Amino acid sequence: MQVGLIGLGIMGAPMARNLAKAGFQLTVATRTPGKAESFAAEITTTPKVRAARSPADVASASDVIITMVTDSPDVEAVARGDEGIFAGAKPGSVVIDMSTISPQVTRDLASDAAARRLSWLDAPVSGGQKGAIEGSLTIMVGGDRQVLERCRPVLEAMGKRITHFGPPGAGQSAKLCNQIMTALNLLSVCEAMVFGRKAGLDLSTLHQALTGGAANSWALEVLGRKMIDRDFAPAFMVRLQQKDLKLVLDDARASSTPLPGAALVHQLLAAVEAEGRGDDGTQSLVRVIERLAGLNP
Repeated sequence: MQVGLIGLGIMGAPMARNLAKAGFQLTVATRTPGKAESFAAEITTTPKVRAARSPADVASASDVIITMVTDSPDVEAVARGDEGIFAGAKPGSVVIDMSTISPQVTRDLASDAAARRLSWLDAPVSGGQKGAIEGSLTIMVGGDRQVLERCRPVLEAMGKRITHFGPPGAGQSAKLCNQIMTALNLLSVCEAMVFGRKAGLDLSTLHQALTGGAANSWALEVLGRKMIDRDFAPAFMVRLQQKDLKLVLDDARASSTPLPGAALVHQLLAAVEAEGRGDDGTQSLVRVIERLAGLNP
């Protein structure tokens, strides 16, 4: 099976490495000049990875075309642009968008793809950079189940838990559920760390205790430890979490679904962005809660 991947960022590059490691004939492209060529040159697997100059070139060489870019407009440009996927894809090809974007935009793109005799799966992921590197991503899929089964070996090269949720857009809606919980877990860890600090507790001892009980979570284990170590390097950037929460709140507004917790985290992260820290990891939110508590960040 010929596979293409468009987008070689923090997530896309390790996903592409795992596809190459699994033995797929892989063609890659990215919007950053020279990045695809550099990536292809460093991969020593057989068959070799080939760099393409545009999404259209990737599509023309591939049976399955994966996109892993930032936001809804980026996916639309990659698909519909003059040098986009739709300009180069052969009838019968499958597009798998693994970005996190609007469910409505996904439904529109799937409809456009069907009119061109292409299949479209939305398959956003959870697990972060670590999951992408390890090939252990959780993948949430919307689209035709038979198409998913045909593409399952491709997805299994990148993830361990692959779940079908329904028609186009359903995978994106499931991912937004994930982002709601991620945001609120993040806030709860920030509040616990600040409360513990003001109470005079040793935060490393607190972390060790809490990770062994009912309050444990990935956010506590990973982001809580980073907060204690004052490590604000990004595994997932604040600005990307903000993009996802905007998608959540836009969809919630359209369906009259109140999400006060998600809205609160969105506003608090805006304070992080106002400091020029949008490229920090989301654990940087603890600095805002510390200031609200009168602590020196």
